[in-house]
Order: sequence, then C-alpha cells, then structure tokens
Amino acid sequence: MLLISTSGVLGKYIDLPPMVTIGIRAAGAVVLLGVFIAWRKLSFKLEKQDVFVILASGVLMGGHWVTYFYSLQLSNVAIGMLSLFTYPVMTSLLEPIVLKTKFSKAHILLGLLVLLGIYFLAPEFNTENDYFVAILFGLVSALCFALRNIIVKTKITAYNGSVVMWYQVLVITILLIPGYFLFDADNIVSQLPYIGILALVTTAIGHTLFLFSFKHFSVTTASLMGSVQPIYGIILGVIFLNEVPGWRTVVGGVLILISVAVESLRSVNKN
Repeated sequence: MLLISTSGVLGKYIDLPPMVTIGIRAAGAVVLLGVFIAWRKLSFKLEKQDVFVILASGVLMGGHWVTYFYSLQLSNVAIGMLSLFTYPVMTSLLEPIVLKTKFSKAHILLGLLVLLGIYFLAPEFNTENDYFVAILFGLVSALCFALRNIIVKTKITAYNGSVVMWYQVLVITILLIPGYFLFDADNIVSQLPYIGILALVTTAIGHTLFLFSFKHFSVTTASLMGSVQPIYGIILGVIFLNEVPGWRTVVGGVLILISVAVESLRSVNKN
C-alpha cells in the first residue's frame, strides 16, 4: 500500500501533461507485463465475446489515470487521492445497476456521507476555482475506476489478471499517442526518471506485492487495507512536497474514509 500510494506524490511532481505521462507509463507497462506474460508462458488469446468488454475496460482505465493526474496537478495530493477514493461507494451504488445484483439501502447513506465529505473538501462550488475542478476530475476518475472494476469482474475469472491488464495498458498506449503531438512535452527527457519510478515502483512492484498478499489474506481483507492509501499519500505529500492539508480537507477526508471503511467491513461480514 505504501508503494502504491506514491502515485499521488509522483503524479503531482511530474511536470508533463497527464496524457503524455500516462501514455509513457502505459507503454512501459506494456513492455514489462508482456515480458512477464511471456516468461510465465501465459496465453494472450481472448474469446471473441470478451474482446469488447476488455477493450472498453482499457478505455475506462485510461480515463481513470488521466483524470486522476489532472486532479493532482490542479490541487494537491490530499484532494486528488481523497476524491478518487470515493470509488468504493460509487461501486456499491453502481454494481446493482450494471450487474443486476441486490441493492442495499445502506449504500444510500454511505453515498450521502461521501457527498458531505466532498462538501468539506471543496472550498467553493465554482468552476473557476482550481480545487473544485480538481475534485470534479477526481470524481470522474473514481467513476471510471468503479465502472472498470465492475465490468472486468464479469471476465476476470476466465483470464489471468496480468493478461487483462496488458490489454488495458495496450489500449491506453494507443489511445494516448495523439497526446505527444497535441501537448508541449519538450522537457520529457528530464521527466523520464520519475515516470520510470512511477511505472516500476508504483505500478509493477507495488501492485505485484499487493497481489502476493492474497496468499496470506483474503481478497476482501487485502482490499480493506487499501483504504490506508490516501493516508500514506497525504503523509508522503507532507514529507516530499510540503503539502499540509487544511482542516476542511481533514474533515472531508475523514468522512470519505469512514464511508470506505464501513463499506469494506460490510463486505467482510457479508463474505
């Protein structure tokens, strides 16, 4: 969780347009995951009926990454990460609609708690305010991530997770190629070491260790641990970027994280 949480600090620190940063990050992941899949001798083959869903999940994953980095650049690590971490409650509200599962009234209360948290995060509800726009980007990122997780859930049991992720980052790499020509990326060479850290430490090592933890914990328990990511991220932001959150951010963050913890605990008890 600590390594995955570095995404906030790196996303804020890297001085490139998010589309360029994510395009390079995805291209690096294509290579790393491709080597890993070949080494494990896994199959890249997809069933014809699954192609659209998996490719669509790649579009959503790309939307999640790009909007998250825009949120970080417009505000700070605390705002960006806390806005993103509305996704567990979004997932609980959307899953019954998309997958036709049973709806829980408790999710409405959790959703209202998240809205109250967002109210405290936003200094003012004005699109000319960068922090408010950052929260909107963070919420769009959370929505994309929630939808990606929901639709992948229907297919993930049939394929190795690395193969699904490889197709997703391949889609992202291809879709973001225009970004290299549309945005100013003159300082791309100086930023490559930081993007390399993002790809290696945050994505490859962090997520791999997270998957390895499933050998010792249930998926639900491991996911519950994920709720500490914004806390780690904010601490790293204080240490490396000197970003100390204000009291409104703290209150809003506590309300959002309470909703995440409650939903995670409900999931533990249900399973």
